[in-house]
Amino acid sequence: MSDINCIKHLRNNKGLSISEIQRTMGINWRTAKKYADEDQLPKQKSFKKKGMMYEEKWGVIVSDWLFEDLKLRKKLRRTKKQIFEELKEMGFQGSYRTVCYFISEWMNTHQEEKDKGYERLEHPPGEAQVDFGVMEAVQDGEIVDIHALVMTFPHSNAGFAVPLPAENQECFLHGLNILFKQIGGVPKRIRIDNLTPAVKKKRTKNEEAQLTDEFVQFQNYYGFDVQVCNPRSGHEKGNVENKVGYIRYNFFTSAPIMDSYEGLTDQLFHKLEADRNRIHYAKNVRIEDLWQEERDYLLALPEKPYPVFKEHLVKVNKYNEVKVDQTLVHVPKGGNYSQLQMILTWDQLKIVSPNGEILLDDYRPYMKKRKALPWLSIIKTWIHKPRVVEYSRYNKYLPGRIKEFLLVDNLIIRRKRLEALASLLVSHDMKKINEEFYELIAQDKLPSDNNPYEVDWSKYDSLTPRKEAVN
Repeated sequence: MSDINCIKHLRNNKGLSISEIQRTMGINWRTAKKYADEDQLPKQKSFKKKGMMYEEKWGVIVSDWLFEDLKLRKKLRRTKKQIFEELKEMGFQGSYRTVCYFISEWMNTHQEEKDKGYERLEHPPGEAQVDFGVMEAVQDGEIVDIHALVMTFPHSNAGFAVPLPAENQECFLHGLNILFKQIGGVPKRIRIDNLTPAVKKKRTKNEEAQLTDEFVQFQNYYGFDVQVCNPRSGHEKGNVENKVGYIRYNFFTSAPIMDSYEGLTDQLFHKLEADRNRIHYAKNVRIEDLWQEERDYLLALPEKPYPVFKEHLVKVNKYNEVKVDQTLVHVPKGGNYSQLQMILTWDQLKIVSPNGEILLDDYRPYMKKRKALPWLSIIKTWIHKPRVVEYSRYNKYLPGRIKEFLLVDNLIIRRKRLEALASLLVSHDMKKINEEFYELIAQDKLPSDNNPYEVDWSKYDSLTPRKEAVN
């Protein structure tokens, strides 16, 4: 620093030329020029982070995922393990610890909360706990609320789950039927909270909980005991509470695509079956090995499953409508009869006349209940970050034609197409845009630059010979 001050002094106070300063100081002419005439302002040092998460695309991808997940409820966000597994599928060569360090650093800068722990519970083999958990799946491009009935065995920590459309009595008993079939037996005892389908009166200081008549009949058929938790005492069935969260965070953070409830049931069964190959959190033994031992304590299954249905008499209103699941359903010719018989299963609704004629046979109203994905909001986010489209959690829900249309390499064209799609979503839904995709392109409502679907029909016309009309 003293040499720089000397150069400044010779230049400004002594009036020496650059060449004279060069000879006097014995330095390079450019060096003399730099420190004599140029301002030497302090600059803030920039520390460039190193490593594959910062120097390659992986950090950008994970940041986009985390930023996207911030808009969702916490139970729908990806876990660190899930992010690592998805990166591996994309060719990531780093370690799980590398990803965890990056995510922790990102969360610290965004004030992300840390997960809380749970209590450990000890239980004898053959005892199960049951509870519902609400999750989401996507069917035909629309969101479906899934009420997953989860059964756990705390002794081995084995878990089973059945996705259902509601938490009524028909769904509850139907779900238990499926769970008994999956585990290959019946638990000796099932611990539940105050589920409305099973409990008609909660436990008090002076009285035990009272079960519904239908659930008592179901219980007697299979021969298991029931233990009802105290009100507002979720810790009494902490194992199943944990398992509901585990299933949600590992299998439902990114809503799975479902064709039907039966198909999703199979998906979930195989995932939970594979999950039992991990080591028990406390016993240092594979969960599958513990489960195989615990199966010997189960009760035998009856030859036939318990038939689950509900039937009662109903009357239609003056518009030939009857209320089912808080929804008015039209019954053709229903007004011709003073009373009708309604038969309900977990998914079906049947209305029968006194003469035995089936007036209505359809799905229950909640089977058709859907929520549209917020495509306009999603597309607007993609417009600002067009590169995120191919990595986004919503990418797999895009209809095939539109996905191929958007995933062009040129980000400028991709942004134009996203802007055009956003304008269409103001007056059309995504399903309609997919159905009328080619017509919208033909009308130039979607940009056709490098359009993979663009067809020059004149070339096809030239291949077809034209015949002159015969008079």
